[in-house]
Amino acid sequence: MFREFYRRLIDPFKRSIRNKLILTMTFVAVLPVIVMTAVAAENARSSMEAEIMDTNRVNINWASAYLAEQFARMNNIIYSIQISDELHQYLALTQEAPASIRFDEQKAVFNMLNSVYYSAGNYVFGVELYLKEQETLFTFNSMESRIKAVNDIPEGYHELFTQRKDFTIINDPKDPSKFHMTRSMNRFEDQAQVGAISLEIKWAEFNQTLELLDSRGDYTVYIGDHSGRPVYQLNASIQPSNEALMQLTDTKDHTGLIRTANEYVFYHDIEDTGLRVVKIVPNHVINESAMETMKYGLVVGGVATVVSVALAALVAWRTSKPIVRLANSMKGIQLIKDRKVERSGRVDEIGLLEKNLHGMASRIREHIRDNYMMNLEKQTAELKALQSQIHPHFLQNTLQMIGGMVYSQKPADSYKVIRALSEMFRYIVRAPDGLVPLQSELDQLEHYMLIQKQRFASRLEYKLEIVGEIGDGYIPKLSLQPIVENAFLHGLENKPGEWRLGIEVTADPELGLLTIQICDNGMGMEPEKLVEMQSKLERITRHTDRIWSSGTSIGLLNAASRIVMHFGPDYGMRIESKLGQGTKVIVCIPCTTGGESF
Repeated sequence: MFREFYRRLIDPFKRSIRNKLILTMTFVAVLPVIVMTAVAAENARSSMEAEIMDTNRVNINWASAYLAEQFARMNNIIYSIQISDELHQYLALTQEAPASIRFDEQKAVFNMLNSVYYSAGNYVFGVELYLKEQETLFTFNSMESRIKAVNDIPEGYHELFTQRKDFTIINDPKDPSKFHMTRSMNRFEDQAQVGAISLEIKWAEFNQTLELLDSRGDYTVYIGDHSGRPVYQLNASIQPSNEALMQLTDTKDHTGLIRTANEYVFYHDIEDTGLRVVKIVPNHVINESAMETMKYGLVVGGVATVVSVALAALVAWRTSKPIVRLANSMKGIQLIKDRKVERSGRVDEIGLLEKNLHGMASRIREHIRDNYMMNLEKQTAELKALQSQIHPHFLQNTLQMIGGMVYSQKPADSYKVIRALSEMFRYIVRAPDGLVPLQSELDQLEHYMLIQKQRFASRLEYKLEIVGEIGDGYIPKLSLQPIVENAFLHGLENKPGEWRLGIEVTADPELGLLTIQICDNGMGMEPEKLVEMQSKLERITRHTDRIWSSGTSIGLLNAASRIVMHFGPDYGMRIESKLGQGTKVIVCIPCTTGGESF
C-alpha cells in the first residue's frame, strides 16, 4: 500500500519536465524562507509566553490578595453580629425569663440586624441569624424581615452543622448571581455549635477585580472551589479542561501554573475562604504574536514562490506546448452535444492521438443518444399504460350508479348527476393526458362526490378544506379519484353507520410542497396488509420498482407510480391505517411544476 502511494506521488514528476522544474525551483526558493520564518515565529512565541506568564503570576497574586480583603470585610460584618451586646443578652436569657423580656431582647437583636444590613453596603442582599438552641431564625433583607420559630435546621445550614464546618460559601440555588456566606457560632466552653450567621451577597461585588484580570475577550477568569471547578464566572464560554481540573484537585500548592495541551491555567488560593481565583489563557493568545511575524515571512515566501513558478513555467512552456494543445482539444469535446473543435492539423504522434480521440468521442455521443431515446420511449409507454387503466374503471362505476338513480330519484336530482357526469366526461376527454392543475382535479372530485352523495343520501358526510394558496400546483390527471374510490370500495361500503370522508389540501411555499390528505372512517386495514402496502409504496418512491394493479381495479399503487414518474422520488404517496378506525392517504407533490393549463 505504501509503495503504491509512493508511486502515485512520484509519477507526475517522472512524466513531466515542467513539473520537475517547477518543484525544484519552488523548493530552492521557499525552503530558506520557511526555515527563517519558523525560527522567528518560535522566538516571538517564546518571548510572548515568558511575558504572559510573568504578568499573569503577578496579577493573579494581587487579585487573590484583594479578593481575600473583600471576603475579610464580609467576615467583619459577621463578627460584628457575633460580638454584639444584643445577641449576647438574648443568648443569656433562661427559659424562666418572662415573655415580655424575651420579646424586648428579640426586638433588640432584630434592630441590630437591621442596622447591620443597612450599613453593610449594596452588595449585601440579606442577613440571617439562626439560633439552634432557641430554635429561632432571624431574617432581614430587602423583601422581608421576620423572626421565625424553626424545629429543624433550615435549608442552607445543613452542610455547616452536619459536617461541623466553621465556614461555608454556597451558591444560591435559585439565583446564580448570589451566594450565601455562613459562619458557625460556637460556645466557648465546649465549642458546640449554637447557631450560625449568614450573609446573602452579590457575586457582582467581585466583578471589578475579575474584569481587571480579564484584559482580553478570549481569556476567562473565575472563582472556583478547592478543586478548581467554577463557582462564579463572568464569561462561561471558556471552561477548564478535565486535565487541568484533575491537576488543580491534586495540587497542594497555594499558587502556581498548570500547562495543558490547549491552555495555561494560573491559580491562587483566596486566603481563609477555601476558594481559588483561576485564570485560563488559551494557547492561541501566545501564538498570535508569532503569527504576526509569520505573516511577513509568508508574504516574502509567497513572492519568491510566484517568481519561481513563473520562471519554471516559462522554461517548461516550449517543451509542453504540444501536450497542452492536445489537452485543450480534449476539453472542447462534449459527449452529449456536438461541438465543433478546431484541430491542430499536426501529422506527428500528437496529431494521430487528436484524430483518434475525436473519432472515439463521436461514437460515444451516438451511443448515448440511442440509449437515451430508448429509455425515454420506455417511460412514455409506461405512463400511457398506467392512464389507460383508469378510464374503463371510471366509466363502468359511474354508468351503473346513474342507471339506478333514473328510476328512484327526482328529475332535478337526476339532472344534477347527469350534469356532473357530463363535466367529468369533459374533463376526461379534453384535459391533457399528462399534468393538470390541482384545482381542476379537485373540481373533478367535487363532481364525483356529488354523485356519491346522491347515491348514499344523508349517510355520507364529505368535507373539502384548502389551507393556503395552491397556486400553480399540477398533478397527474385522475390521480385523486382512484384514492377516493378505494375509500368507498374497501373502507366505507362494508362499514355500518355514518360514513365520513375528508380531503385537506395544505400548501407550504417555503418547502415548495403541496400535501393532500384523504381520510375516511371506514374499516381500515389489517396490519399485515398495511405493511405490505407501505412496502410497495416505498419501493415506488425509491424509483426502483413499478407495480401494476390487476383486473379493473385502479388502486393506490398505479396513482403513486404516476406521481413518481412525473415528479421523481422526492414526491409520492404514503398510507396510514388502523383496523376498525379508518385510513389516511397522504399525497405529496411540488407547488409549481409547469403543467398544461385546462
